[in-house]
Amino acid sequence: MSNEESVAVIGSEVVGICSDLIRIDTSNFGGVDGANERPAAEFVASLLEGAGVAAKIYESAPGRASVVGRIAGSDPSRPALLVHCHLDVVPAIAADWSIDPFSGEVADGVIWGRGAVDMKDMCAMVLAVVRGWFRIGYQPERDIVLAFLADEEAGSKFGAHWIVREHPELFDGCTEAIGEVGGFSYSVNEQVRLYPIMTAEKGTNWMRLTARGTASHGSMVSKDNSVLALSAAVIRLGEHKFPIRITESVRGFLDTAAKVTGLDFSGDRLESELEKLGPISAMLAATIRNTANPTMLSAGTSVNVVPSTAVAYVDGRFLPGYEEEFQKEISEVLGPDIDWELVLQEIALETKFEGPLIEAMSAALLSEDPGAIPLPYLLSAFTDAKAFSFLGMQCYGFSPLRLPSDLDFSGLFHGVDERVPVDSLLFGEKVLDHFLRNS
Repeated sequence: MSNEESVAVIGSEVVGICSDLIRIDTSNFGGVDGANERPAAEFVASLLEGAGVAAKIYESAPGRASVVGRIAGSDPSRPALLVHCHLDVVPAIAADWSIDPFSGEVADGVIWGRGAVDMKDMCAMVLAVVRGWFRIGYQPERDIVLAFLADEEAGSKFGAHWIVREHPELFDGCTEAIGEVGGFSYSVNEQVRLYPIMTAEKGTNWMRLTARGTASHGSMVSKDNSVLALSAAVIRLGEHKFPIRITESVRGFLDTAAKVTGLDFSGDRLESELEKLGPISAMLAATIRNTANPTMLSAGTSVNVVPSTAVAYVDGRFLPGYEEEFQKEISEVLGPDIDWELVLQEIALETKFEGPLIEAMSAALLSEDPGAIPLPYLLSAFTDAKAFSFLGMQCYGFSPLRLPSDLDFSGLFHGVDERVPVDSLLFGEKVLDHFLRNS
């Protein structure tokens, strides 16, 4: 059977699998009991076992379930490749959505629901490819390890980090890995599309800020109000602009983008030129500097009591190689009267945009889109790649989608009315099939 014929066979299941996964509510509210991935894990395991893949469910805590399986390659001398996805999603408020976020509804050529792009679409594409291989009796050359993981949305403590620590043997021989977020298209024009492949991730410093004052009656004049001190510090931090720092992956993106768009990203023009790229500019703006966004505030127990302490939480992200600079700048901006501590610390990652795996990704994209221009980029968020990097793997974001030029893709992550076009899903499935056969 030819490759074209095998792809046609594979393409029959992906939409249904994606919809079914979305209908399984795996909302992650954080903490040991903040999600229940078990039903989704059982669904995935059954699909893998139906494709001849021995898959096992691993629980880090009751309900916090991940699935790992391995497809044996025909050449045991080759190192293995890890393909990883996460099963959990961020919560969704149904009243805010046009369609029930856990309906998995297919309407107007689009699959709707929480997880449609983050990242049950990738789970579905991988499962459809593997099941298609089973039907035609195809065996890849190298071992492929498949991991469908819990808890990525809350920092991977009960998912990738746990399984790497407790069951590293599952990933024996894996030297490279692919996961989210990369291989999606950005249209420069009708003929040319950029396909950023994630080669780097920012590091994470989630912080708790504490201001201290003197508790007093709310009717009195307070000269030592913790709420005022914290508010002033939060404003300083929220309005602070960290200096521009261009990493290798960002430089690679800018150099290629400049050639195909004619934009000039040099010097003081960088930020204004990035804005000309449209919706993707919001994502790119976060890759040229460290960031610190206040996200939560907490103070007081009663309206008539000035509290002795006030607390804020900040989502801090630092560029590869700049964690020390980031933390020093945080201390300077907050000043000596605000205590701060890390509540989550994750490393930054960066690898080169070169080598056989990058060549295989690029060839796979070009096989389905001759106008594709693969290029590196830095992800401002975190993924499970951080955990797998501790096992020595080179990690990339490659969950390919060819997207409509008017779709604000980055805005769909954790957003209202999350959705993925059916055509994009079918495209990504074919690209993954090509890549996994030739990687």
